[in-house]
Amino acid sequence: MIGPDFDHFCRLVAERSGLVLGPEKAYLLKGRLENIVRAEGLADTAALLARIRSAPRPELIQKCVDALATHESSFFRDGAPFELIKNSLLPALLKRSGPARKLRIWCAACSSGQEPLSMAIAVHETAGANAVRDVEILATDFSEPILAKARAGLYSDFEVRRGLSPERLQRWFQRDGETWRADEQLARMITYRSHNLLKGVAGLGAFDIILCRNVLIYFNADRKRLVLDDLAKALSDDGSLFLGSAETIMGLTEALEASPGARGLYRKTSQERRLAAG
Repeated sequence: MIGPDFDHFCRLVAERSGLVLGPEKAYLLKGRLENIVRAEGLADTAALLARIRSAPRPELIQKCVDALATHESSFFRDGAPFELIKNSLLPALLKRSGPARKLRIWCAACSSGQEPLSMAIAVHETAGANAVRDVEILATDFSEPILAKARAGLYSDFEVRRGLSPERLQRWFQRDGETWRADEQLARMITYRSHNLLKGVAGLGAFDIILCRNVLIYFNADRKRLVLDDLAKALSDDGSLFLGSAETIMGLTEALEASPGARGLYRKTSQERRLAAG
């Protein structure tokens, strides 16, 4: 399977999603593209890559990109950021903003919706009845199928028990047949939107909190630099950016700096704030 067709496909995937593939990831293609191979009536993955190179169809390419993307997610994943947000950041931001200015949160690469729902729960537990009035959450992903699942707000027993305490499950979810449905109070706070991080942040506005966790690990250095600089532009001057615990900005951007004592938390540098002020 390794050859011109494979190389061409890897370039397409990188351009569309930032995901870096190499010969060592050939096994990943075989496993994740199997259903598409069957649907196309082809013999194997090599035949699929040849078809994409010789007669490219945008919808087929996008299906392949969606299949290759890692959509691992869980409620309150890596709980420390949510504790910091709930106990420190949200109370201060809510006191500052009030009804005249909504607090804005962006869950970038939101996958199947567990992260924005966890954020909505944290906001409700902090702000109470004023949560919907005072806070809006934008949740984005480039995969339309995964966004459809997020919008539906339906989760299996296995999914809700990954990160949700029994108390939170009973408070914020209702049984719906064999699944659990997220409460309407949470859904009203969240806007789901298709967005590719590689396409910039124009039109999204400014955010007080951005979560972009466990995404950059799949990008090469140039794309990491591009995304980090864009995230800095989308932060309000005193906003907070959370990256994954295995991710870093070192050697990649001068627009952000680590917040002491809080792993994975970054803020705009003083120079970036001055530039934003114009």
